[in-house]
Amino acid sequence: MYLAAESRYESMAYNRCGRSGLRLPMVSLGLWHNFGGVDQFENGRAIIHRAFDMGITHFDLANNYGPPPGSAEENFGKLLATDLAAYRDELVISTKAGYTMWPGPYGDFGSRKYLLASLDQSLKRMGIDYVDIFYSHRRDPDTPMEETLGAVATAVQQGKALYAGISNYNAEDTRTACRILRDLGCPLLIHQPKYSMFVREPEAGLLDVLGEEGVGCIPFSPLAQGMLTGRYLDGIPADSRAAKSHGFLQASDITDQRLDQIRRLNEMASSRGQSLAQMALAWVLRDARVTTVLIGASSVEQLEQNVACLENREFSGDQLAAIEEILS
Repeated sequence: MYLAAESRYESMAYNRCGRSGLRLPMVSLGLWHNFGGVDQFENGRAIIHRAFDMGITHFDLANNYGPPPGSAEENFGKLLATDLAAYRDELVISTKAGYTMWPGPYGDFGSRKYLLASLDQSLKRMGIDYVDIFYSHRRDPDTPMEETLGAVATAVQQGKALYAGISNYNAEDTRTACRILRDLGCPLLIHQPKYSMFVREPEAGLLDVLGEEGVGCIPFSPLAQGMLTGRYLDGIPADSRAAKSHGFLQASDITDQRLDQIRRLNEMASSRGQSLAQMALAWVLRDARVTTVLIGASSVEQLEQNVACLENREFSGDQLAAIEEILS
């Protein structure tokens, strides 16, 4: 039987999520990769155990995480039933709907029918009565936001979710979402954007909106699909994500200019006594509007190394300026 470490809350720091009463760990664990049906269940189990023992209370999922779609929720549900049931009230569990999940016109995007049906399926897969955060995973350009966000608010009103979230919405739509959800009596808790040293779009208005509206921020892909690690310092390894013909990171993304930036950033990280990944995570957390950073992990060792980013989160003005020069 799994027993959580008694010291689990001694080293992790927790930030208030926007203006809400919810506090999230500065590092949260995402189950996008490495926790699906094609992955080793016991490895995922060991990672989740260690994460909770280190004070990571927030576990982020979506209906389509796997592969196959749904399998990450199924595996997490098994762990909840066998290992974590006694700790449910210490956990923040999130899921999302918005990307393709099943055939036909009702298994994708942002209709009320899709979102609420998807949430019911997610709850069944995980064997729980509610999730803590339910996200609209992406903006549906063909469905009124009032319908999409009204469905999220309904989930909260029905007790199937405690908080409302959105992901991949731009700054203007985020401000509109805040208004719609506020009018429905269901304030927007959190936004999950893609944000890293190599993906800076949230700085062009979104972070300002989140700060003004009192909404939390949990960036995903803070390591740019592995580019901001030591993985590509010597080029593209044969077994890396960029070497595969499918996926979000392609070999064409690893340009000579990008490799030069990666190597220069790695030198700076070394001068700070950190790995490149640790510095990249600390850099995302430098902004007070960022509540927590969402990491993935393929091993317990990788998890521990990434969480160690919290040991050195401060940047001097000269260091920030040097990073900007490298990225320009």
